[in-house]
Amino acid sequence: MATGSTPLPNSSSNPATSGDTRYTFFPLALGVMSTIFFMWGFITCLNDILIPHLKAVFELNYAQALLIQFTFFGAYFIMSLPAGKLVAALGYKKGIVAGLIITGIGAALFWPAASMRVYEFFLGALFILATGITVLQVAANPYVALLGPEKTASSRLTLAQALNSFGTFLAPFFGGILILSNEVKSSADVAKLSAAEQVTYRAHEAGSVQGPYIGLAVVLVLLAIGVYLFNLPKLEETTEKADSDHHSLMDALKTPHVFFGVLGIFFYVGGEVSIGSFMINYLQLPEIGNMTGPVAANHVAFYWGGAMVGRFIGSALLAKFSPRKLLAVFAAINVLLVITTMVTTGFVATYSIVAIGLFNSIMFPTIFSLGIERMGPLTGKASSLLIMAIVGGALLPWIQGVVADAIGLQHAFFIPLICYVYIVFYGISGSKVRGTPVAAR
Repeated sequence: MATGSTPLPNSSSNPATSGDTRYTFFPLALGVMSTIFFMWGFITCLNDILIPHLKAVFELNYAQALLIQFTFFGAYFIMSLPAGKLVAALGYKKGIVAGLIITGIGAALFWPAASMRVYEFFLGALFILATGITVLQVAANPYVALLGPEKTASSRLTLAQALNSFGTFLAPFFGGILILSNEVKSSADVAKLSAAEQVTYRAHEAGSVQGPYIGLAVVLVLLAIGVYLFNLPKLEETTEKADSDHHSLMDALKTPHVFFGVLGIFFYVGGEVSIGSFMINYLQLPEIGNMTGPVAANHVAFYWGGAMVGRFIGSALLAKFSPRKLLAVFAAINVLLVITTMVTTGFVATYSIVAIGLFNSIMFPTIFSLGIERMGPLTGKASSLLIMAIVGGALLPWIQGVVADAIGLQHAFFIPLICYVYIVFYGISGSKVRGTPVAAR
């Protein structure tokens, strides 16, 4: 899953000579942080399993089912600025602990939500869970960047984000086995059961969600305790120090390549999440894959796994080729893959949509880095805007759900098609720095 980056503070001193302790436990500290990245990738990708399951349980249409992503990614937009203030007040370590505990509380609330079978309760639990992940995003990204020399910050973030991708790769396998392997009966079929059988069925149905999320809650709380007790290097810099108090978000948004970059993140996350969210239902269609839920979930894992593999390949390619051109090429390939899955059936339609994940790989970090290029004292504000643009993952999947209810799921993929067409434009033209760079003003 694509992860949001945050304003990266600069270290003004040389840690090797200033008594800085950030190197003391560097390998263990980076290992702890990478585990956190893995966990939030795993949890985020479980939404792709939760959508078809709750769609069947509550007999929802696509638009109603996609309120799951609307709620989850909407939390990024609503809670990113409050999360930044919380981390500034607590510091990175305590901010990470707070984020893990909030996420754990959200996961634990799946138990009563499943027991009561109230869809709105699920959405509330998801919002709390996503709020915790937003806090983790704000705290963990800059913390990893500060754990060592500034010149190698991007490599540490790439490593940590690769673990995030590994989480998104594994989640569909586990979710397919633990959640989707349980057959969901229609209301008519449930009505045919005896009263005792209905009670047993409802308990079993609830348990398929309760078990995995309670397990996650326990792991998150234990991880929070571990982070609190672990002697992590104390980094005092805050995300606010990289920015000037005299600049506003609008000052950054008025810069063309930032404005286009915000739209780029909005469309990228929206397109990526839309495809992942609908893939199980799509692959279950008789004319596409005619798959069972668990088999379709495995293909979702390969979709996200492709992004993980592509991230390693892409990092090597980006060292040799223009990031703008490579971004445009990858987006153009995805345009062709989306068109292919829309106009074909069977094997071709199935694997053309799975292959999109491979070419998604470089998009988020490339769009993000181009969006803050040469922004100087406005880098922090530009970064905040790019984080908020992750709300595309809330809005565009829901819009695709509305379209799918109206014209069918396969044709509704023109929504992510538009997203990738825009990213082609961003790579070719929108990302160019126009006028005098902010840093030089």
